[in-house]
Amino acid sequence: MNFFDLLQQETAAEREYLLGAPIIQQAMAGTVSLPSYVAFLTEAYHHVKHTVPLLMACGARLPERLEWLREAIAEYIEEEYGHQEWILNDIRACGADAEAVRHGQPQLPTELMVSYVYDRINRGNPVSFFGMVNVLEGTSIALATQAAGVIQGKLGLPNKAFSYLTSHGSLDIEHIKFYENLMNKLERDEDKQAVIHTARVVYRLYGDMFRSLPLSA
Repeated sequence: MNFFDLLQQETAAEREYLLGAPIIQQAMAGTVSLPSYVAFLTEAYHHVKHTVPLLMACGARLPERLEWLREAIAEYIEEEYGHQEWILNDIRACGADAEAVRHGQPQLPTELMVSYVYDRINRGNPVSFFGMVNVLEGTSIALATQAAGVIQGKLGLPNKAFSYLTSHGSLDIEHIKFYENLMNKLERDEDKQAVIHTARVVYRLYGDMFRSLPLSA
């Protein structure tokens, strides 16, 4: 079994924990409320704004033997730069206060998720970062585009309120193949185990983030 497939197998229970969050069930059933959607975008802003800094931190810590992975990180940075501003634009299109979100604070699970990955990069194995990539890109493929259509149908919002969800659903289908190829090039067990461990924890924390969102009545 290649490593990418092993990673999916080894994190299946944690992935189900995330997908079982009640707010996700409401979103897919078309019963989610506008405050719930804005709350989701708010938390998305507070972790997406760290994507490029996390990539930079990871790239700076990688050993020379993983120079090929540092090259891939440069591609990721170019792709991901500025996406947090898309989210603020979506929030404005929902009629909410984007600047209050920009200057606000995340819910505890979001803050812990971001802090945990920084810690894994700085104190552990920098390859750990790719455990977070597995969670966020895999979840986007599973949910983003479909959820955007259902939520838009329910709330009657314009297309410009869904740039984050719709773009990441389609973008991440391409990204995940790129990611799969990278993971299958990892050779050392210490790197593979770092990715698996981080993915498990991030699935739990990301699941808790979804559980922190307000449910529709």
